[in-house]
Amino acid sequence: MTLKLYAHPFSSYCQKVLIALYENGTPFEWRTLSPDNPQVLEEFAALWPIRRFPLLVDEGRTVTESTIIIEYLGLHYPGPVTLIPDDRRAALEVREMDRFFDLYVSTPQQKIVFDSLRPEAERDARGVADARHMLDTAYSWLDRTMARRTWAAGEHFSLADCAAAPALFYADWTHRIGAAFEHVIAYRQRLLARPSFARAVDEARPYRPLFPLGAPQRD
Repeated sequence: MTLKLYAHPFSSYCQKVLIALYENGTPFEWRTLSPDNPQVLEEFAALWPIRRFPLLVDEGRTVTESTIIIEYLGLHYPGPVTLIPDDRRAALEVREMDRFFDLYVSTPQQKIVFDSLRPEAERDARGVADARHMLDTAYSWLDRTMARRTWAAGEHFSLADCAAAPALFYADWTHRIGAAFEHVIAYRQRLLARPSFARAVDEARPYRPLFPLGAPQRD
C-alpha cells in the first residue's frame, strides 16, 4: 500500500478527501492525527511544518490541500467514479462549486466554531456576525442553484460534492439552514445518503462530543 493519509475523522477537510477515496474504493493507510498517537503527530509535523491536514503521502511524495489531493488521486489512482470531468468546461463548473463550498460555507462556519474556542475576552462578535451573514447569503444562492440540479455541478457526483458534504453537514450544526432553503436541505439529505459520505459520518461519530458548540441529536 503506497498511500498514507494523515487525517482526523472529524475534520471536514479530511472527510472531503475520504469521500473521494471511498467513492473509488482506493486503498490507503490511515495515519490518524491524535494526541494518542504522538509518533504520528511527529511524522506529520516533519512532513508538513504548516501542520494543516489532511496530508497525503505517496511513496515519499507529499500532497497538501484537500482539493489538490483529490485532483492527484484522479490523475494517479483513477477509479470508476470520475470526480473531475475530462471536458474542460464542465471541469471549470466543478472547480467553481468546489471553491464556493470551501470559501463561502466552510470558512465562515469554521470562523464561528473557532471563535467559540477563544476566551470570552478575545472573541470577535463582529466577525461571527459577518460569518453568519455570509452563511445565510451562501444558503440563499445555493438554494436557487440547487433547484435545477441533483448534485453541485449538475447531474454527476463530483469533487464539488466532496466539498459540499462536510461543509453543509457542519454548517447546519453551526448556523441552521432555514426551512425556506428547501433545496439546500434536500441536497444535504442526498449527500448524507451517499454511501461514501455516510461512511465518513459514521467513522466520526465517536468524536461528536468534541464539537464545541454542542453536536445536535440528529444526522
